[in-house]
Amino acid sequence: MPGLIGKKIGMTSVFSADGKNVPCTVIEVGPCVVTQVKTVENDGYAALQLGFEDTKEKHLSKPELGHLQKAGGQLKRHLAEFKGFEGEYALGDTITVDFFDGVEFVDVVGTSKGKGFQGVVKRHGFGGVGQSTHGQHNRLRAPGSVGACSYPAKVFKGTRMAGQMGNERVTVQNLQVVKIIPEYNIIMIKGSIPGSKGSIVLIEK
Repeated sequence: MPGLIGKKIGMTSVFSADGKNVPCTVIEVGPCVVTQVKTVENDGYAALQLGFEDTKEKHLSKPELGHLQKAGGQLKRHLAEFKGFEGEYALGDTITVDFFDGVEFVDVVGTSKGKGFQGVVKRHGFGGVGQSTHGQHNRLRAPGSVGACSYPAKVFKGTRMAGQMGNERVTVQNLQVVKIIPEYNIIMIKGSIPGSKGSIVLIEK
């Protein structure tokens, strides 16, 4: 789906026409620069690669620098591809938040907050304190039996255990667009989106 790259600013709330207080996430969207135009003839599919947020030459590798110089030398920190754009775009074109004018709902892709190594109670919602059966014994927040015995004599892949929680790519669909402020490249979306303040997100139609 076509979309733009943005940065999560934080949360606020606005009052709707009927007086309800609506919680909103504020996202700085663009301006994004077209850094590459992919075509079916050359790449096997049609897409636009967009760049967001200015950076310095010293923060880019030589291949990245050469790639961005083809787009007019606009050095961008974050790159992402989007398919399904209508109309013709050329290298170096700038797409602003006006792209979402008239759009009521969007999908937002972000990276959730990392919560480190967590146990099964927090990570998977295990009951914790309760039964003393199934290998639980007297450890209040332990996972208990994981199913290994004489047969199948192994632990199946995908068994819910303790481990790294969060820091995953998350997509939230059908979020309502509350307001667009073009002069500040701001879009306000109803509800929450994954990630911390300052994290990079993708907003898709």
